[in-house]
Amino acid sequence: MCLILLAWQAHPDYPLVVAANRDEFFTRPSAPATFWPEAPQVLAGRDLEAGGTWLGVSRGRRFAALTNYREGGKLLPRARSRGALVADFVAGHARPAAYLARRATHAADYNGFNLLIADDERLGYCTNRGDRRTRWLGPGIYGLSNHLLDTPWPKLASAKAAFAKALATLPAPAAFLELLADQEIVPDSHLPETGVPIEWERILSAIFVRSEHYGTRASTLLTRHRDGLTTLLERSFDADARALGEVCESFQSSLISTSV
Repeated sequence: MCLILLAWQAHPDYPLVVAANRDEFFTRPSAPATFWPEAPQVLAGRDLEAGGTWLGVSRGRRFAALTNYREGGKLLPRARSRGALVADFVAGHARPAAYLARRATHAADYNGFNLLIADDERLGYCTNRGDRRTRWLGPGIYGLSNHLLDTPWPKLASAKAAFAKALATLPAPAAFLELLADQEIVPDSHLPETGVPIEWERILSAIFVRSEHYGTRASTLLTRHRDGLTTLLERSFDADARALGEVCESFQSSLISTSV
């Protein structure tokens, strides 16, 4: 994921709402969201190269999503797959605090990442860049791109504002999908400096990223109603921003006791 907008206990009927765009190279193989055969409680897309995922949810009200931290070519060639951080949580049983504590001991084995995880009670955020202490987030609206949580990049600021307005339109998905489709490029004077060429800073400044080889491949809307009904809507796109397909899955999530 390269853009995650999340409302946590900020809506009277929907304690969890997530709107997100996944940006990736079009040559990297992946599969749309589905229930995983080896972990049928998990609903997520799948990176077919490394086996992990960028966003997932489970019948046990577990949720996780991540973004990469952009830092201009500072990549470990043999780093662990960041997608495993999401997959292991949503498929597992550890409570969020225990899970993040264990992962903190191996954070240096990954390239830069931001990770959001939640169960029915807590929402946590951690990163292996900047202040690496776990943050437990209270009710509110949060935004994450390819820097730290709520870094006020122009596209994140505008996306958060549109997301906040869209919450009033639930359960209709149109306003969320519209904001995720915004291809407006930010003026050069407002671009961040993340160590990539200016041409790439321009391309990546849009909410919906579009270029020949890299761009937004999926837009996702995830909602969980207070009665436990969870719905995931995912649209996939090609390099010309044409829709390739749509997945819409709903299930009644349950509370499953977890180990410490």
